[in-house]
Amino acid sequence: MKKLALHWQILLGMVLGVLFALICSNFSWGSSFISDWVKPFGTIFINLLKLIAVPLILASLIKGVSDLKDISKLSLMGFRTIGAYMGTTVIAVSIGLLVVNTIQPGKSITEETRQELITNYSSDAQSKQADAKRQKEAGPLQSLVDIVPSNIVGAASKNTNMLQVIFFAIFFGIGLILIPEQQAKPVKDFFDGFNEVILKLIDIIMLAAPYGVFALLAALVVESPSTDLFKALGMYALSVIIGLLLMILIYILLVWVFTKKTPRFFVNGISPAQLLAFSTSSSAATLPVTMERVEEHLGVEKEVSSFVLPIGATINMDGTSLYQAVAAVFIAQAFGMDLSFGTQLGIIATATLAAIGSAAVPGAGMVMLVIVLAQAGIPEAGLALIFAVDRPLDMCRTTVNVTGDAAVSMIVGKSVGKLNDHPTEKKWDDNYHPISKEKK
Repeated sequence: MKKLALHWQILLGMVLGVLFALICSNFSWGSSFISDWVKPFGTIFINLLKLIAVPLILASLIKGVSDLKDISKLSLMGFRTIGAYMGTTVIAVSIGLLVVNTIQPGKSITEETRQELITNYSSDAQSKQADAKRQKEAGPLQSLVDIVPSNIVGAASKNTNMLQVIFFAIFFGIGLILIPEQQAKPVKDFFDGFNEVILKLIDIIMLAAPYGVFALLAALVVESPSTDLFKALGMYALSVIIGLLLMILIYILLVWVFTKKTPRFFVNGISPAQLLAFSTSSSAATLPVTMERVEEHLGVEKEVSSFVLPIGATINMDGTSLYQAVAAVFIAQAFGMDLSFGTQLGIIATATLAAIGSAAVPGAGMVMLVIVLAQAGIPEAGLALIFAVDRPLDMCRTTVNVTGDAAVSMIVGKSVGKLNDHPTEKKWDDNYHPISKEKK
């Protein structure tokens, strides 16, 4: 295993996890064995990644902002980052609408299948509707209020409060820029060392990645709904996957055009993070690995990656936005509704804005989908139609989210002159000041 590249180790773990689950499912004890004795190791792996996410954002973002030494650089990078993320989100939603209107998967669902799905998943749909209702009743500026924490310790205690942690880190970094350099130096030195420790912990955690994804995929297979429901939703799932693959091709093209880096270079650099995103369904949990790959394998300097990637993990939900567009039109088709061009333009706007408020954790996109459905006048009960295949599609769209984060970081890095042609890779057992091995 040690001789294989990390992405091959992770891919091997995924394949073996699926095969192991398929074999065990043929025995009466198989499902309970995986749930009781295998799945917990996958949960531990995800918890380790989540454990490191908030300290990583605090350390890397404070260091990245304070290293700019000029607030004008921060605003320049900030506008370019947010502009790039918003642009790719609009492209993603448009691709989703194009694919779903071309394939029209909702028209293949029979009334019998529709009623079966609604019956099986009605309680889940009601729960998501209630969450979305609370969010809508909070007021138009509540999302802005939620960005500013009243207690940073409380905000850092939950990974769902990532925007609040980012706000504090940027605010703290600005404070370091504005005070005399002599007074700021001890604080910056502390966060430099703290950041190195966190990165070393990430290296250690990644040694367990192949085993973690083995457990996660095995548990997913034995907990999946019946095959009959998957067949009924096959065209919907295919529409989402085609849209997501097209979006990845768009990222590769954008990187090629703006940074002159080859598709092979980009895909090889980010593939371990993509596989991990697929296994965990969480951009936030994958963030530590995304940062390591972008810095050490794609050549984006820490000053850029530590600013662009944490923001991307929170507001860049291209895969989620694309899925929301496909799901909304699919549900409308299933209910026999024809959506006007104006309504579909409204879906683009709503899905783009909803992506910013979507937490970087598994299943968060489903809550935001309720808001998209309500805006388009589509029955929210239709959520029950897509719950059966939401988990595997969540894995796919998280992969796209992470790929988008990496692509934008490279583009922003190139635009500000912070993209290295020869990135350096640190080994997991390097010392505090490692002799980096130049990547060939």
